[in-house]
Amino acid sequence: MVTYAFETWVLKENIKSKLRVFERKVLRRIHGPTKEIDGTWRIKSNELNRLIGNKNIINYIKAQRLAWFGRVHRMPDNSMVKKSM
Repeated sequence: MVTYAFETWVLKENIKSKLRVFERKVLRRIHGPTKEIDGTWRIKSNELNRLIGNKNIINYIKAQRLAWFGRVHRMPDNSMVKKSM
């Protein structure tokens, strides 16, 4: 899985860029190109943008990291995870 242990990642701009490129590549592969009437093939960029909207891998990682922070915050004070934070 792409997001394995992402709660501990440092999200620098170059990593964010690489993740966005990877995500688009995977989505294009899943949804595939469209054959036009004239026989040419095109990638469905507009359809992909409409389909995913504001949902992207960076927003997902940020939301899950915030959820992880909430779980750690609710842990007992003697928890090893909370002590390490």
